[in-house]
Amino acid sequence: DEHRARCGVEPICRALQIAPSAYRRHAARQRNPALLPARAQRDASLLVQVQRVYDQNLRVYGADKVWRQLRREGAAVARCTVERLMRLCGLSGARRGKKVRTTVPDVKAACPLDRVNRHFKADRPNKLWVADFTYVSTWQGFVYVAF
Repeated sequence: DEHRARCGVEPICRALQIAPSAYRRHAARQRNPALLPARAQRDASLLVQVQRVYDQNLRVYGADKVWRQLRREGAAVARCTVERLMRLCGLSGARRGKKVRTTVPDVKAACPLDRVNRHFKADRPNKLWVADFTYVSTWQGFVYVAF
């Protein structure tokens, strides 16, 4: 829109590989929200309800609880829709337990070189060896797995 008067719509759309009709449809929808698709209009109305339920419950409810509360209030909405809208707004429920930090990186330490350049195929046995280890959370604590 900023360069529209100077360059014109068609050259800009050609450079961005966008159809001019798609740009015009988008601009019309921006001016008149009634032209938005039915899903976008419904999402806008549901988003207000999802935000309200989330805020009323101390911002700890996840998608399941928000969905159940909306269903109790009579809103016919799918759970996956509530999850999508919450993700879109950056809303997430409280998580139990504490976050465990298993690794503290040393920014001053030298990183090992990638000697295989991400090509993990060897043309003969014992030419290329790759190793890794990771942490796995269990009920008793973390277990280290190496391979």
